Amino acid sequence: MKLNAAESQPLIQYPRRQTIRSLLRAGIRLVLPLVADVEVVGRENMPQKGPLLVVSNHFSFLDPVALIKITDWPMEFIGGVRRPNAPALVNWFPDAWGILPAYRGSVARGTILASKSALAQGGVLVIFPEGGSWATVLRPPRPGAAFLSTVCNAPILPVGLNGLTEVFPKLRKGKRARVHIEIGKPFGPFFVSERGETNRSRLEEIGNEMMRRIAELISPAQRGFYSDNPTIREAAKGTEIYPWAEKPEL
Repeated sequence: MKLNAAESQPLIQYPRRQTIRSLLRAGIRLVLPLVADVEVVGRENMPQKGPLLVVSNHFSFLDPVALIKITDWPMEFIGGVRRPNAPALVNWFPDAWGILPAYRGSVARGTILASKSALAQGGVLVIFPEGGSWATVLRPPRPGAAFLSTVCNAPILPVGLNGLTEVFPKLRKGKRARVHIEIGKPFGPFFVSERGETNRSRLEEIGNEMMRRIAELISPAQRGFYSDNPTIREAAKGTEIYPWAEKPEL
């Protein structure tokens, strides 16, 4: 990874926030098995260390919790500054963990530099390309996800998260949800040297490749825009629209 002189000094010290993150991870590993039976397939595909960019579907606000539970990596997450559909019970968690902030409709330079900094130090960075968890079918990626994958110059690990949307409905019935997590094979990294329309086309291609890899790891019924079934693709139309677009981000 090449950084210019101004970017050569770490913008974040990786790993960071180790005490609070260790406590949060310990709490997750204690509580999550009480409410969900978690099965993990594909652990052999997980690199021992970074740099690594992890990409996953995002159907539930519990998705980051599941990733923290099944890994030992000191992960950095990129997440939205607004979380309008997250229950107050867990809305504090991203701030406690210390996410790298993302703003809808733009790619914050500070977040990009912090992401590159973490990966340059052999870090693991997690991003949810769909940009939010307001739907339960796979949607097209936000433009920033593909762009970030090219500037971070790291292998990409796709992960499919299944069943997390059932955790609280099952819990209300006194039952445990069945959560299935599938880890795919790493691919990439990608490079984009073109500019203008060619660049945009290449980024769109990279973003769709990410989503196709993720689609292979989730339930066929939830593959949405990336399903082989035209009926499922048609039913997914409209789910890509951000429901709170009229509300400004703070």
